[in-house]
Formats: sequence, C-alpha cells, structure tokens
Amino acid sequence: MIETKKNNQATSFSLGVLLSVGVLSAQDALESLGTDTVLGGTDGLLELPGSGAYLTGNDFQRKNFTNVQRILREVPGVYVREEDGFGNFPNISLRGGDGTRSEKVTLMEDGILTAPAPYSAPAAYYSPRAGRMSGIEVLKGSSQIKYGPQTTGGVINFLSTEIPAEETFHTRNTYGTYNTLVSHSYYGNTIDTQKGRVGFLLELFHHRSDGFRRIDAGGGLPTSDRTGFTLTEPMVKVFWEPDTPLRQRFEFKYGYSSFDSDESYIGLTEQDVRSNPDRRYAATRFDNMLSDQHRTYLKYRIEPTASFNLELAGYYNQFGRNWAKVDDIVGGANSVCGALATGNGLDILQMTGPGELVYRNNNRDYAAHGLQLTGHYQFQTGSLDHTLSFGARYHHDDVRRFQNDENIVLGATGNIIGRNVGAPGSQGNRYQESDALALWVQDRIEIGKLTLIPGLRYENVDQSYQDFNSGESGSHTFDLLSPGLGFNYKLADSGVIYGGIYRGLSIPGPRSAARDGVDEEESTGYELGYRYQSPKVSYEVTGFFTDFENLIATDAGLGVIDNSQNVGEAEVFGLEARLAYDPFAASGSDLSLPMYLSATWTDATLTSAITGGGSDDIYAGATDGSEIPYVPEFQAAAGIGLARGPWSLNLDLTFVGESFGTAQNVDSPLEDTAGAGARAGRIDDLFLVDLTGTYALNENVTLLSGLNNLFDERGITSRLARGPRTNIGRTAFIGFEARF
Repeated sequence: MIETKKNNQATSFSLGVLLSVGVLSAQDALESLGTDTVLGGTDGLLELPGSGAYLTGNDFQRKNFTNVQRILREVPGVYVREEDGFGNFPNISLRGGDGTRSEKVTLMEDGILTAPAPYSAPAAYYSPRAGRMSGIEVLKGSSQIKYGPQTTGGVINFLSTEIPAEETFHTRNTYGTYNTLVSHSYYGNTIDTQKGRVGFLLELFHHRSDGFRRIDAGGGLPTSDRTGFTLTEPMVKVFWEPDTPLRQRFEFKYGYSSFDSDESYIGLTEQDVRSNPDRRYAATRFDNMLSDQHRTYLKYRIEPTASFNLELAGYYNQFGRNWAKVDDIVGGANSVCGALATGNGLDILQMTGPGELVYRNNNRDYAAHGLQLTGHYQFQTGSLDHTLSFGARYHHDDVRRFQNDENIVLGATGNIIGRNVGAPGSQGNRYQESDALALWVQDRIEIGKLTLIPGLRYENVDQSYQDFNSGESGSHTFDLLSPGLGFNYKLADSGVIYGGIYRGLSIPGPRSAARDGVDEEESTGYELGYRYQSPKVSYEVTGFFTDFENLIATDAGLGVIDNSQNVGEAEVFGLEARLAYDPFAASGSDLSLPMYLSATWTDATLTSAITGGGSDDIYAGATDGSEIPYVPEFQAAAGIGLARGPWSLNLDLTFVGESFGTAQNVDSPLEDTAGAGARAGRIDDLFLVDLTGTYALNENVTLLSGLNNLFDERGITSRLARGPRTNIGRTAFIGFEARF
C-alpha cells in the first residue's frame, strides 16, 4: 500500500512483489550484522541467477491480506489451492509440484526450517502467519543448492518482524465481515550500552473470525454458525552486539502459536455447492482442530575479516495438534466422497437418516531441532573474483501418531442413539523419525560481465519407524546429491540474462521408504530469463522446464491407503512474466501511480500412465498426457495504485484458470472411474477484485479500509480432502494503524 510521497518510489517497486526481487551478496552481508536471508530484500536484483520474489509486509498487511495463498497469487510460477477461505491450511505449489499441504516446498521462518517435521512428515498443517511478517521471500529456480530438504519445488522464507533501530510502538487493528478481527502490535528498541548494542522486540498477533460457513440443523440439533477460528501468537526477539574489535552478534527468538479452528474436511455435493456454497452438513458440527507450536532459535554471527563471515544457529520447534473430524461414514456408499458424488448416504452426513458417522481424532505430536552453519568467503584467483558460500546442517525431526475413532450411531431420523469409542491409538499408534546431515557449497565466479554459480548439495538421511499396534518397524537411509549451475550475464542496457540447470529431490516419509520401498522423487529443472530494471519500469520474462521422475503422491491424510507411493513421471514447462511501471517514480512529484502485471502460462502433464494412484486418489487413472491436478494453464495478477498527499487507493485483480481435481481430468464426479468420488471434477476459474484505501490522519495514525472479492465471485477451489468447497465471498474491513 502506498503511504506518502517519500514512500512512493519504494511502493512502486514492492506492489505486487514483482519489482522487489533481490539476492544477498556476501558484500551486503558484511555491511550489516543482520541475519543471513534467502534473497536479502530488494537490493542486488540484477545479480540474481534465477527467479525469485520479495513481498514487503507493509504492502499486504495494509491491504488486510493475511491469507498467504492470496498474497502469493501475485508471484509468477506459484500455484495455490484454497481450502478453508482464510489460508489457515496452505496448499502451495512451485512450478507444478504437488501442492498438498505445501509438502514439496521448503518452508522457513528467518532462515530456519519451520514445517512440523520436514523430513519425517512434510505435510505442513502448520504454516507461519503472513499477517505478522515483515516480508516473504520466494525462490524458485536457483533454490536447489542452498535450501532443502524439498528441492523439487523451491523455498518460501517468512521474515518475522525486525527489531527496530529506535524506540517504536506499532499497532495495526482491523475489524470486518463475519466478526473478523486482525490485531498486530509490537514494541521494541535498540540501545547502546557499555557492553555493546542491545535490541529487543515484544510482539502480539491475534486473528479471529466467526467463519463464513453455516452448519445445517440435523439429528435433532439446531443450526450452528461455529465455523470460525481463533489464533494468538506472541513473540519475543533479542539481540546483543558486544563492543569488541571483532564484529559479532547474538540473537535469540521465541514464538508461540495457539490455534483453535472449527474447520472440517468435508465439502458438499455438486448441486449444493453451486446453490449454497457457504453451507456445511450437520455431521460437521463437532469438527475441530486444536494446535500449538513453539519455535525458538539462538544465532551467532561473526565477521573475522571484511571478506569472511559465519553464522551458527541452533533451533527447536515443537508442534502438537488434534484434528477431530468426520472421516467417513458407515452405510450408503460407505465413504464420504462416494456419498457426495452419488447421494447414496448423503442423509447420514445431513443427519436425517440411519447410519454411522466415523469421527477420527487425528492426534499427533511433532518435534524438530538442529544446528546449522553458513558462511561466505571472498577471494581472488588471478583476474577472477570469487564469493564462496557454504553450509552444513544437522537436523532431527520426529512425529508421534496416536489416533482413535469414535462412531456416532444415528437412528431412523438421524438422531444420535449410540456412540462407540475406539481405544486410544487404535487407528494409528506409531513413531517416525529422521536424522539428516546436509552439506552444500556454491561459488560465485565473476568473469567480467559474466557470473557463473556452480554448486553442490549433499544430504544423508537416516529414517526409521515403529508401529506399536502391528509390531512393525524398519529403517532406511538416503544418500542424495544435487548439483546445479546458474549464470548471470549483464547487458549494456541495465538488463541481464540469467538461467541455470539444477537437480531437485524430495524424499518420502520413513514408513513409506522402509516398508513400501518408495524412492525419492527426482527432477531436473532448467530456466532461462531476461530481467530489466530502471527507476520507472521493470520487467522480467522467464521460461522454465522441469522433468519429474518417481513422482511421490502424498499421504497427507486425504485418502484410504494411508501411505505415499511413486506414481510415475511428469513434465512441466511454462513461461513467467512480470511488469511494473510508475510514470512518476523519478519525477519528484507527490503523485504516485504504480502499476503491475504478472502472468504464468504452464503446461503440466503426466508422461506415464498410472494404474495404482496415490493415497489421495488424485493421480489414479491417469494416462500419458493427463494434466497434473490443481495446476491451471493460465493465471495472472494485476494492480494499480494511486496516492497523493494523505490519500491512497489500490485496485488489485487476480485471475486463475480452470484445472482438474484428479489426473483423470474429468468434468464431474459422475465420470469418475478410479474411486476418487467427489474429489474428481473441474476446479473453477476465478476472477477476483480487491479495493483498498488508506488515509493518513497525521504522521502517526492512518485509517485503513477495503473490500475484498468486490464482485462476490464464487467457485470451487478445492475438492480435497472430502468433496468440493469454494472460496470466501465478498468481505469488508475498516481499521487503523498507529506508529509512535
């Protein structure tokens, strides 16, 4: 969002993400003792050897965009699957990888792995909250060397609020449709003492909503509007830079998340989702997810010389959750997806007829800890300038599954007449763990206008599992090698040509590897692009091609097999483009008119027939040439902002084309022949318009307001986990931001 004249030029580069692309060079790192990051902000754009984006938190927060999936739609090459309407359960894909629970993406916060168990159970039912972030970094083509473990997709790094350089109190509060409240406040300062510089930050983020769906009456119970959520996230961050001749910095962070959501896995029939998309069936009234997460790190950064720096970080994350929800039915089609597709058993879900509802307590605890070292060293060999980057990480994570079912028996009219509770752990009582050692090295070699960036990543992963119900146990070891080569060539007109080739890898969970012999997913990625930047205009065009082998279908609790599988091969190629322009950027005028456009065209197809399918059934029945589910052929985002004096106004538009819910590529669940039921069918195209504005009362207080999904466009955005659901409709908000 555009603030005042002094921010006009900066805003034109941050609107829509597309101009805010950069890379952290070693020299940039040496100029500051701040923590090493993925891109390093907006500086060094022309040095980047691949495709990436940097989103500034001030832009999307002032627009009240807290849904990371909505925010990422402005980045070319990023695909999202909306599920709950608020982005509480992100499904993110980079360049055609499986987006289910973002498990093919390396998720980080402040450069630290943040998924609950990225090796043992990568499906991320937790994701950092965009509403409290100072920025989000997205790296696609050149991410495979430095960041893992998921390297077939790319990396998304969330940047938490920075410790302010001077005493600062900041608060942003908005209230809107469905009693939705977003509140983000922090207080911090940096102080010079006799022992050195000390900085601190105290932060509280709170987000709640009543939800936009309404639950039917049924089983003798009235209607319910309990479909919302409450999220609370406090954080503390402290650093100390000792007053010594040696430049060094200690930094500590602790954050906590408490989340309570009345969300369900279950969608609607085709007829019901079209006629009343905000409806939920009576059986879902008891669905609830509770989770909490602790995250902490201690970092030490040292710069012995002007050409050498190191950062050592130790970290610990703990995540616990129990998603108690309707998992299946007994009677009718004997499955939720079957009932939604055929109507056979729909009365059970509506609690108007006899049968049984199977509620599952998906109770799981995750833990992850590790130690990582990164460094940069500058040197010369003859006429060549080198920046050698290197790193090592030891990481351990584990997941304990302790699940049981509760069958609710319904009488002839749907009334509850009995309850059968399974023994704790009877539907899953096992432990999985992984120990991983990752090593990487990358050399940036400058040869005149040409820069070459060769690199190599190695991971050794020891996995094991134990099933306490069956007595099964097993172990498996992966030795993974990922080479890559990128380049950047500077042209005379402030433009660069860049590209590279990289090998990507994604590993299955311990039980899938040890018991079922699931191999690692492999990919070879190629990209070639041109980037231009000037004060008024910037544009970028990138072509990419990714060749996948041994695709892994997810085991993220979406199907009946409950295990990952290798499901064949695929090819994804496409074209990404972005343009940003502000005619007044360098004029000195108090008027700002930033505009942006981004677009992605993708051809994502499976190149082998699939007979078995994955555990979520979305790959079953594929043939050579089938489109990969949830990857639209075309998507675009555009926007224009107008600011003058205290006023600003922004119009943002996004378009997402049609795709398919399964690899059968059928238009309706009635055409399904592979058992996917209501998961099969088309995903609708959507054209969404957001209008937001601000008014600065004074230099400290700004009023905020907006309408999201201005024309109330609705469409099916997901058929997972159990049937079709839509995006959220039109919403409005008002609020204020204050900074002292």
